[in-house]
Amino acid sequence: MANHLSESLPERTFQYQSSLPALPVPTLEMSLSKYLDSVRPFASDEEFKATFDIVKKFQQGVGKDLHQKLQQRARTKRNWLEEWWLDTAYLEIRTPSQLNVNFGGPAPYLEHCWPPAEGTSLQRASIITWHSLQYWNMIRTERLPPQKAGKTALDMEQFRMLFCTCKVPGVKKDTIRNYFKTECEGPCPSHLVVLCRGRVFTFDGLCDGQILTPPEILRQLSYVKERCEREPEGDGVSALTSEERTRWAKAREHLISIDPHNKTILETIQSSLFVISLDETKPYSSPENYTNVRAAQTLTGNPTIRWGDKSYNSIVFADGTFGSTCDHAPYDAMVLVSFCWYLDQQVKATEGKWKGSEVVRPVPPPEEQVFTVDEKVQSDISHAKQQYLESTRDLQVVCYAFTAFGKTAIKQRKLHPDTFIQLAMQLAFYRLHKKPGSCYETAMTRKFYHGRTETMRPCTKEAVDWCAVMMDPTSNVSVCYINKVDLI
Repeated sequence: MANHLSESLPERTFQYQSSLPALPVPTLEMSLSKYLDSVRPFASDEEFKATFDIVKKFQQGVGKDLHQKLQQRARTKRNWLEEWWLDTAYLEIRTPSQLNVNFGGPAPYLEHCWPPAEGTSLQRASIITWHSLQYWNMIRTERLPPQKAGKTALDMEQFRMLFCTCKVPGVKKDTIRNYFKTECEGPCPSHLVVLCRGRVFTFDGLCDGQILTPPEILRQLSYVKERCEREPEGDGVSALTSEERTRWAKAREHLISIDPHNKTILETIQSSLFVISLDETKPYSSPENYTNVRAAQTLTGNPTIRWGDKSYNSIVFADGTFGSTCDHAPYDAMVLVSFCWYLDQQVKATEGKWKGSEVVRPVPPPEEQVFTVDEKVQSDISHAKQQYLESTRDLQVVCYAFTAFGKTAIKQRKLHPDTFIQLAMQLAFYRLHKKPGSCYETAMTRKFYHGRTETMRPCTKEAVDWCAVMMDPTSNVSVCYINKVDLI
């Protein structure tokens, strides 16, 4: 009876964390073999022979000692790579996070219920914020089903980092502050931060322990927008988060030194559920062309209304379209993809409308958080905005939707969609440059404790041979010809 009862209970979000296997250390031979395989498509016979000799020497010499140290580390840590990866890939980098590290893009609801439309932004934002709070509550109460690969449970640690998380700059190395707690772990911050015209506001997402309804959230957002429209712009302190990391760290230290209350405001932003950015731009966008909403605005938009170190900034554009920008350090894109997919499903299911009560409870209005600034802070903000503006001029992104066919058509031909895409990219590069293209693809290590990502090298000798056959006009292999037509 007990076993039957446990099987019928829903799985909790983090229930498999303690039983996940440790991240294994691949054998030295396997690592070196994979390295040689990845080098082969780009090296001449002479170059490859020289590389092979160097690898053999490494394997028989210092490689053995290094591998032994790696195995020793793995015996004391469930994930021997976690700390190194986080530090090297994210926290020790000194270049500005925005544009260089952060990821962002359009929200996915454009082609469903919410095409661009004047006068809809706050109403839609209130609905999407409500759905976002539901997702936060699902994680907090562990009702979000744990993800799996087949029947194998995947690590869910990164989902703890989606809300109530922020990166804090350091002079030499940044840190991640995570304030999230599940219901059984204790109280969790429930306030939201709204950035508008260089100003900072905050309000609680709960009232008497219940999530605010869309009409109540709409009143809060309308309050912020109306105040910002009739009053002067703010100092735009958030632009500092777009600065080079050490400069931002020193600017932050100075900001705290001139008024202790500034530290309280920073803590309020850092611990908030997420940031809502009220953006006055109206990026042209359509289901076929996401370029402007993805590049021109989401990635390169106004830095005074994005807190670049927050794990999630929900960007509300004036034409009723949406985007997001996220700090990459605490989690990978699959967390945001899962979150956005949930939001998309909810918006579609409700036709983008709120069908609940219109009653608005007497909740306190948003409270403005006003930093004390001096001439140095103002100068730092000005410098940050200038370097950010210059860096955005170097970014070019084109984002079109391919609608001719999708993964279903690919699977019907007994191909894996990812294999298809990787080979298509190799062929495109080969056609343009008449040589193989060096690129990498992200792999997943979430079957292991605190696993995140690894690197795959899709440009193999077999892929290059295939490209050559596809480019050969004399090739008359029927299957290859059919594939060639499909790829083109």
